[in-house]
Amino acid sequence: MEQNDKRQNNNFDRCTSGLRKAGVKLTHQRIEICREISGRTDHPDADAVFHAVRQRMPTISLDTVYRTVSTLINLGLIGTLDVAGESARFDNNIDPHHHFICNRCGEAYDFQSEELDNIVLPEEVKALGTVLDTRIQARGICFECAKKDQH
Repeated sequence: MEQNDKRQNNNFDRCTSGLRKAGVKLTHQRIEICREISGRTDHPDADAVFHAVRQRMPTISLDTVYRTVSTLINLGLIGTLDVAGESARFDNNIDPHHHFICNRCGEAYDFQSEELDNIVLPEEVKALGTVLDTRIQARGICFECAKKDQH
């Protein structure tokens, strides 16, 4: 089995079993939303999830998508990625990681860095409260956009 397929299946299983453990009924709509988010690496927003699921399930509502992703976030089954000026985007990767975001196309790429995972925050931050998570967001121009500039 290809690595991406394996990761997608693991994400889907984590999502559906997490809902089941929380006592949330696994409706066909919720299963399809989990399947969609689990299969994507592009950090979709609710609108993108809605339009993709609607291809398979024309009766789904945008409200159902919003309520389901809200439940998934609250249960810690997916994360969010906030990009200035955009709707919240969803991240099926809940392992420690960081993001590179292209300023041109808006694409967000996951990357791991043990060094960044262990970054020591200044005392000023710690004085504000208990830090539960630190994720670094690097911004720049992705190689695909840079290639387009050269032509």
